[in-house]
Amino acid sequence: MNFLFPLGAVLIWAINSVVSKLTVGLITPEAISFYRWSIALLVLSPFVLPGVIRNRHALWRNRWRLLILGALGMVLYQSLAYFAARTVSALFIGIMVASIPLMTVIFSLFILRLAPTVGIVIGTVLSFVGLSWLISAGHPLQLLHQGLGSGELMMVIAAAAYALYGVLTKRWAMALPQWQSLYVQIIFAIILLLPGFLLTPDIALTPKNIPLVLYAAIPASILAPYLWIQGVMRLGANTASIFLNLSPVFTAIIAILFLHEKMHSWHWIGGGLTLIGVILAQRLRTPLSRARR
Repeated sequence: MNFLFPLGAVLIWAINSVVSKLTVGLITPEAISFYRWSIALLVLSPFVLPGVIRNRHALWRNRWRLLILGALGMVLYQSLAYFAARTVSALFIGIMVASIPLMTVIFSLFILRLAPTVGIVIGTVLSFVGLSWLISAGHPLQLLHQGLGSGELMMVIAAAAYALYGVLTKRWAMALPQWQSLYVQIIFAIILLLPGFLLTPDIALTPKNIPLVLYAAIPASILAPYLWIQGVMRLGANTASIFLNLSPVFTAIIAILFLHEKMHSWHWIGGGLTLIGVILAQRLRTPLSRARR
């Protein structure tokens, strides 16, 4: 039954991709981003704050790293996804989320000096072709003339930011309790989000947007990370990461049922190639140097 932990986390995050789309017209990206992390901080405080106070000196020594992580994982990734949702579908958001493991591997080549493998090379090429097909709605050559749309570009940056977040977390390997580290990252994220929140004219909470804010704040920001951490502890990081490949499948099913989004051929082709590329990069681990012999 240990597989239920990462499976549950991925399902919650898939629903959150649809929630991001539902926020359009109901609450501004600046407002939901700020409310989301503020509520998460309040919910976590009774459980985490006492430990943070006791461990404050170690946390303070790592303040700049925690600030960068908070900016990447909670400000850039989450906020850009809300902005992108104005012009891209929940399906697209789900597929881009599924590409994060591949981007993580690519960043690891340079930051962690990860040895390139056959899977990384083939997977990167396949995923690039798949994403190009997906972003261009089946006409990749048009990207040479028109470039990326604003929503697509924001989701690419958002996915890259979260991938970099994961790599830097491993690179720095801070000897800090995980929830205390996340708690301080949330504090920094709220500080960074505050100016945009204060400058936004419409920050009202309404009966229509409150459920979306609460879902983003509690299941997506607290429950899913808890389930994921438990899954990694029980199954190992490599096994748990396989479940991330189900994210676009869950997102597609939910988006079709509740948002009435339509699956087009470019979703099947682009999303399929992207997903195959991610799986190859994760599973095909023959070193590139050995393959050349």
